[in-house]
Amino acid sequence: MLAPAELLRYSPGSLMLVVSPVDAEAERFAQRLIEARAALLSLAKVRGLLAGRVDEEEVEARAAQLLDAAVAKRLEANESVVISVEGLAPETREHYVRMAAAHKRPCHIVLVETPREQVEEDVRPTLNKLRKLLGAGDLGKEGFNTALRVMPNSMSEIKRIVFRPPPRDDD
Repeated sequence: MLAPAELLRYSPGSLMLVVSPVDAEAERFAQRLIEARAALLSLAKVRGLLAGRVDEEEVEARAAQLLDAAVAKRLEANESVVISVEGLAPETREHYVRMAAAHKRPCHIVLVETPREQVEEDVRPTLNKLRKLLGAGDLGKEGFNTALRVMPNSMSEIKRIVFRPPPRDDD
């Protein structure tokens, strides 16, 4: 598990999943910190693009298809992808990790914590399972190269997340 730092650097072409027990917090975190704006994807964003253009009954299915197509296209082109994931279900994580694995791209997960009173009662068991996996270092078994848990009190420590190689050491 990585400790928060002012600048977090990940390999270009990586897949990062940002998850939170409160979906809006994952989205806010990614919007605030991800330097590569084009890498930011989410179902909410795609739903917004489809609003008024597709029958309401079709929006969910079409949004999922379009998001998957955008993720696949970016991974295929070796471009970074950051997805603000809705919910904490392991099946959702697995879906995206499999997409990245097909292109041999590294995967990272960021769990954005929220105060307990903001977490819905029915979400708590799934959140606790994820916390346990993260704490035990077992998210590697799901295909993640790194896992970061960001607590509300350390949120302000992180200023930016970038996808680029480390600076060269020209000594």
